[in-house]
Amino acid sequence: MTPLSRSVLLSVPAIAVFAAFWLLPVAHLLVVGASGEQGLSTYWLVLTSPNYRRSLLATIGLSAAVTVAALFVSAITGFFLQRQRFRGRTLLVASLSFPLAFPGVVIGFLIILIGGRQGLIGTMTEWLFGDRVVFAYGMAGLFLGYLYFSIPRTILTIMATVEKLDSSLEEAARTLGASPIQVLRDVILPGLRPALISAGAICFATSMGAFGTAFTLATQINVLPITIYNEFTNYANFPVAAALSVVLGLVTWVTLALARQVAGAQAAAAA
Repeated sequence: MTPLSRSVLLSVPAIAVFAAFWLLPVAHLLVVGASGEQGLSTYWLVLTSPNYRRSLLATIGLSAAVTVAALFVSAITGFFLQRQRFRGRTLLVASLSFPLAFPGVVIGFLIILIGGRQGLIGTMTEWLFGDRVVFAYGMAGLFLGYLYFSIPRTILTIMATVEKLDSSLEEAARTLGASPIQVLRDVILPGLRPALISAGAICFATSMGAFGTAFTLATQINVLPITIYNEFTNYANFPVAAALSVVLGLVTWVTLALARQVAGAQAAAAA
C-alpha cells in the first residue's frame, strides 16, 4: 500500500463524520432557507427586514461588548494568577472555572436571583432607596450572564499563554529604563496578543449562538437565537429560521477564520 492510498484510507472515517454531521445538515439548511415562497430572496429578506436586522445587530453588539469586557477582566486576572503564588491560589483558579459546569439555563436563573423582580439587588435597592432595581430581563442581564460563562474560558487561555512568556525580556526592558507601562505595551501585550485574539474570537462566537441563558431571560430581549426559535416554533416559518441560522453561522465562521489568520500571523511575527 502506497503512502498516498494509506492516507486516503485513514481519512475516510474523518470524511464520513464530517459529511454526516456537518456537510449534509448545513447543505439541507441552505436548501430549507431557499424553499419558501420567496426562494433565495429569503436570505436578502433577513438582512434587509428591520426586525431581523435589529436582532442581528443587537446580537453582534452584545457579543462584541461581552468579548471586550471578558478580555479586559481575564487579561488582568489571568496575568496576576499565573505570575503570583499565594495560599488558596489553586482553589481560586478552580472556582473561577466553575461556571463552565453550568448550562445556560442555570446561569439565567442565577441572573434572575441577582437582578430579577425578587432578586438580591432589587431587594437591597428597595430597602436602601425605596425603589426596586430590576435588570435581569433585558440586555444588561444577558450581558452579565454571557460575561459570567465567558470569563473562565478566556482566563484559562491567557494563563496558559502567560506561563510561556519569557520573563527575561521584561527584565531586560526594565534594565534599559522602560517604565511599567512601556513594558506592558511593548513586551507583555505583544506576547499575549495571539491568545487575546483567539480567546476573543471564541468568546464572540459563543455569545453569538448562546441560547439557554437568553431563553431563560427572554422578556425584553431581541437576539438572533431567540428570533430563530420564535420563527420555527411559534410561527412555523422554517425558511426564515433556516436563513437566519445560516447568517448567524456565517458571521461566526468569518469571525473565527479572521481571528485564526490574524493570531497565526501575530504568533509567527513574535517567533
